[in-house]
Amino acid sequence: MQIIKTTVAAALATLAFSASAMTPIQDAELSTVSGQDGVSIAANLNIKIDSFVYTDTDALDASGLGGGSVSFNGIKVNGLIAANIDILSKASFLAAAGAAGVTNPGTFYNPATGGDVVQIAIPSTVVADGHYLNVSVDSIKMGNNAASFGSVAMNQIDMRGTTVWIFAH
Repeated sequence: MQIIKTTVAAALATLAFSASAMTPIQDAELSTVSGQDGVSIAANLNIKIDSFVYTDTDALDASGLGGGSVSFNGIKVNGLIAANIDILSKASFLAAAGAAGVTNPGTFYNPATGGDVVQIAIPSTVVADGHYLNVSVDSIKMGNNAASFGSVAMNQIDMRGTTVWIFAH
């Protein structure tokens, strides 16, 4: 009885594997296939930079001006960002570039020799209002002085609708 069960199980497994076997498809047939394509990426950014320092390396002049530094301390970038990644054909890329207001994509992409293009787009519907990127600087100091000139914040940086293209050349 055990041998019959094993034989039946092996036969069913073989049948299942052969029924789902992948078969090659020719380019002409593949061009007629349609479906969902692309990849989406989402990130909740939480970037912290200890400081950004600008230093003037000019020597001090007679008035005592020149030289010195300004430091931006406690820099933070946070908020949501999402992107869709798609592969565009040459014709689709040229149409998308034109629709995006790029007047001469030939200055960075050669339409005569260029091929497919990777498009990275920040969609307008994934990140909800109020959850855009924020950048803040805790303090701005001059030289080695401990006193701060204050702080800076850039809030709700809306990058929706931004598109980036990547291609070989």
